[in-house]
Amino acid sequence: MAEGPRKVNWFAIWVSAGVVIALVLAGVLVVTLNNRSDAPVAGETPSASNIDADTGAIFVGDGENSLGTYIDFMCPVCNQFEQVFGEEIEGLVDDGTITLAIHPISILDAQSRGTEYSTRAANAMYCVAVADADASLPFMNAMFANQPQEGSSGLTDDEIIAIAEGVGVTGIDACVNDGLYSDYVTAITEETPVQPGAGGIGTPTVTVNGEVIANSSLPEPGQLATLFE
Repeated sequence: MAEGPRKVNWFAIWVSAGVVIALVLAGVLVVTLNNRSDAPVAGETPSASNIDADTGAIFVGDGENSLGTYIDFMCPVCNQFEQVFGEEIEGLVDDGTITLAIHPISILDAQSRGTEYSTRAANAMYCVAVADADASLPFMNAMFANQPQEGSSGLTDDEIIAIAEGVGVTGIDACVNDGLYSDYVTAITEETPVQPGAGGIGTPTVTVNGEVIANSSLPEPGQLATLFE
């Protein structure tokens, strides 16, 4: 007797197809989770007790008054400001007069031959501040001590990491190399206050108890404490 047409078991085919799809999706999920756990995600916001993520301030000290500084690590005038007032500022932090609020920003990326040095350096400052709050000020000082010339390519990531290691901070290689906080730096830079009489954002910009002052109103070296009287 001739056999009739063989019936197709569509239910079995659907089940088999479903298993294949499930296996493919499971594989994709495993790869995604592995990648997520292995690599930092650029655009993160720095989170630590010594950082105000809303303003970008990295706090040093716990004095009743506050002195805010907005700095760009490529800015030669910022370096001059630190050379003139840095030791005095540290003294005011140490004696409990002020809390220093450091704002690393990036307005001079165009002056580093396409390497975006200002952003990379500011990102590294946050990497250090998150890793070791006590190293924030020493790292900033060391970065200015090794400041590249404006218009140069700036320091490499490896050189920045070496400076961090010089102040006792290790384990931030991925944070620096991957620019973990670079997008945050770009966004927070736009929130920089403008000095009285200025036409736009500039560095250094100084605030006293939250109020922006003109650099021309800064007192003579040795008289910085008069800002808080």
